[in-house]
Amino acid sequence: MAIRSAAAMAGVTALSCLLSSAAYAQSLPAPGQTEEGWRHTLGFYLFTPLRTHGTSTVSGVSAEIDLDLGDVLDVLDFAAAGRYEAWNGDFGIIVDANYVGIGEDTTLPGPAATAVDVDVRQKWFALMGAYRVADGTYGANNQRYTVDLQGGIRYNSIRQEIRFTTPGPTNPPTQGGDEGWVEPVVGARGMWRLNDRWTTIASLELGGFGAGGNDLQVGANIGFDYQPWDRTAITFGYRYFSVDYSDSTSTGPFAYDVTQQGPYVGLKVFFN
Repeated sequence: MAIRSAAAMAGVTALSCLLSSAAYAQSLPAPGQTEEGWRHTLGFYLFTPLRTHGTSTVSGVSAEIDLDLGDVLDVLDFAAAGRYEAWNGDFGIIVDANYVGIGEDTTLPGPAATAVDVDVRQKWFALMGAYRVADGTYGANNQRYTVDLQGGIRYNSIRQEIRFTTPGPTNPPTQGGDEGWVEPVVGARGMWRLNDRWTTIASLELGGFGAGGNDLQVGANIGFDYQPWDRTAITFGYRYFSVDYSDSTSTGPFAYDVTQQGPYVGLKVFFN
């Protein structure tokens, strides 16, 4: 019963990313940013999933996940996400990094008074190339739009670990562990300038394709950039994220199949 209860707790806390940079940065030059030579965008982002649902499996025991944002914030330890893009003409280089840590300590009910420590960590690091395949104008005011395609590799790592401490001289073995893998990732993004302060952004990113046990990882976003200053913009919108990963470890099957959706907000800085 102790292992099953702890695995259920891991299911409650084993989320995907609270923070995620996805495809929010910039191929369309920002107002005030010259298009000659290299142009750069650095962004920091917060993704706040209003609902998280799916299944987490640790040491062969599965638990259903159905959480709101408050549940996530109760167990969040630390999270950070950022994205850097460098463009020269129609060609771009993208670096994308994410980290989230979640943990909880509790004591299982019963005479044994077993203490349980749940430790969940997820991170990824991606390096991609990009190419702008469309660049034109639309509407009576000839506002500019661009479409770019992206592709590269991403390193993913996830920890779902449950440690037990009992009053006796020995403790039960730690359940779960760390899993890491490298996978391909592809994406597409469209940007439409509305005026000199507002830009619409829509993007889709796909990864995994069975590599390392990750069947498919999906990120889709639609939102806006608002640029009140020459070199800085506020970005916000709505994001859908899902991942379906499974593998076998020495302690049994290890998997998570999670879907999240909710608003995102971030800050971009532009420079040449």
